[in-house]
Amino acid sequence: MDLRKLKKLIDLVEESGIAELEITEGEEKVRINRGGPATVTSTAPVVAALPPPAVVPGSSASEPAAPEGQVLKSPMVGTFYRAASPGAKPFVEVGQTVSKGETVCIIEAMKLLNEIEADRAGTIKAVLVENGQPVEYGHPLMIIG
Repeated sequence: MDLRKLKKLIDLVEESGIAELEITEGEEKVRINRGGPATVTSTAPVVAALPPPAVVPGSSASEPAAPEGQVLKSPMVGTFYRAASPGAKPFVEVGQTVSKGETVCIIEAMKLLNEIEADRAGTIKAVLVENGQPVEYGHPLMIIG
């Protein structure tokens, strides 16, 4: 990829205020993070490392048994939020019963707020992500039992 294009992309990211931009051109892939360096690859996909899922309050890190139920996974890359706004009540709490299609969280992607709905009826057994934490596609969000 041309250095002029890279410079222009970096400038666009800085001006727009977005946190991350990824562009694929042929076999080359460029990912630009505002907080990190640009990455260029020609064959291997770029994978961002995420912190491990947060420990659910009331459990210990050495506790091997996870709550039983179906894992609700992130359908996209973005930032996880438990509530509609910073001071608002979370959509769901551990122990709360939800119905299929009920909004359980929001994932912000490219300045768009996407409501994530429960894929089944049940009880929220665990919330596996901290509020404001970045998530990748397929990242476990909650356990619904």
